[in-house]
Amino acid sequence: MSKKIMIQGTMSGVGKSILTAGLCRILKENGIKAAPFKSQNMALNSYITKQGLEMGRAQVTQAEAAGIEPLVQMNPILLKPTNDTGSQVIVNGELISNMSAREYFARKKDFIPDILKAFEYLSERYEAIVIEGAGSPAEINLRENDIVNMGLAELVDSPVILAGDIDRGGVFAQLVGTVELLSENERKRVKGFIINKFRGDVTLLRSGLDFLEKKTGIPVLGVVPYMKLELPDEDSLSERFEFKGRIKDVDIAVIRLPRISNFSDFDIFENIDELSLRYVSSVDELNEPDMIILPGSKNTIEDLIWLRESGLEAMIKRFAAKGRIVFGICGGYQMLGNRISDPEGMESSVKEIRGLELLPLETVLKDSKVRRQTRGKFPELEGVLGSLSGMDFEGYEIHIGESTYPSCNVGNVYGSYVHGIFDAEGIAAAIVEAVLKKKGKAGGIHIKSEREIREDSYIKLAENLRENLDMEKIAEIMECSNY
Repeated sequence: MSKKIMIQGTMSGVGKSILTAGLCRILKENGIKAAPFKSQNMALNSYITKQGLEMGRAQVTQAEAAGIEPLVQMNPILLKPTNDTGSQVIVNGELISNMSAREYFARKKDFIPDILKAFEYLSERYEAIVIEGAGSPAEINLRENDIVNMGLAELVDSPVILAGDIDRGGVFAQLVGTVELLSENERKRVKGFIINKFRGDVTLLRSGLDFLEKKTGIPVLGVVPYMKLELPDEDSLSERFEFKGRIKDVDIAVIRLPRISNFSDFDIFENIDELSLRYVSSVDELNEPDMIILPGSKNTIEDLIWLRESGLEAMIKRFAAKGRIVFGICGGYQMLGNRISDPEGMESSVKEIRGLELLPLETVLKDSKVRRQTRGKFPELEGVLGSLSGMDFEGYEIHIGESTYPSCNVGNVYGSYVHGIFDAEGIAAAIVEAVLKKKGKAGGIHIKSEREIREDSYIKLAENLRENLDMEKIAEIMECSNY
């Protein structure tokens, strides 16, 4: 039976996913075959496995940190919000239904056999499992029928480490308050605290750490400094949405759709010094970028309506008419076409809607989801990005629509269903060089592939955790002597 440890948090966004990835990498470095696990994940970003199954992006990152292939058993339940009160419910990698929050809450316990089967599958194949919780274990209204925090810890009999985010303030109240709201049996599972995202001199925390340990009887396992890592985010808490820099030689604006998905598609651009990447949600924010990207969406029709009502559609069409670059990915690609039809009401009560009419594309939404990994070469392209012609790409597709063409290009308007299409070595650099050339500026851009950039971050993350956490104590908690 695998050794196990569970990372829970005082709230969403405390860094549970990153801490889990870091522990997976440390285990790998120490010759221990480890796997991540999150029973239920609510995420804006997802991924398609080699088997054509859909799972949360965070567990893919953690599997990559562990040096293993992502498997859907690492995330048996994935919730992808389609609006403020409902989500796609994906079980074992396949969409089973769209459910309201109330309906899903009533049915949660029905999925326990799927969760336990997935966990057992991993337990039989890996020496250690690093489990990630979700949100907070102290949410009173969610405690009943919990399947992702203390409820899961009890089901698989796992010890728990509780993480708090000091960067937001109030970390001692977070940790003490969370423990106070747990039942006696749940408190016994908490074997240590991690204070995450600290900026400053850790010695100034000593009195607070001493108080925390005395108040709760639970040891502090370490204080982890704030880290800038180039790893995918998966939810709306992403700091990437808040642009605080300056406009650079190449300016790319990603339309921040209300139901944006898979925005990790654009992380590669953040590693180019000559480029500024901005997420914009209003006409006032758009200004005059060199390239506009329409990203994926969990509800293409509703986001297209928003795009129209916000005035951004008119701006994008005006932008394209000037010969500027417009690129659509997945749902954004569908929006660039002439028409989107939804005869079965998959996304909306709107049965048919006009697109931006920038590509000769017709899309019909159907009651079946395309899920596959994809690789190939760019076709012969016209326009500013003609230099991409023949370059290799790889990625994956997740969409419920079928379109006239899987990719399309007219002038300087481009579209594709492939998520991750910019990640392969040379593609992002070629785009930046093409824009610089058009502006009469020198090119010579070279950056690593997205995979190489992530690998650098895993190494940095593991080094940081080793330096700042009591790894011997964590090994003792896991009953694992190989740290």
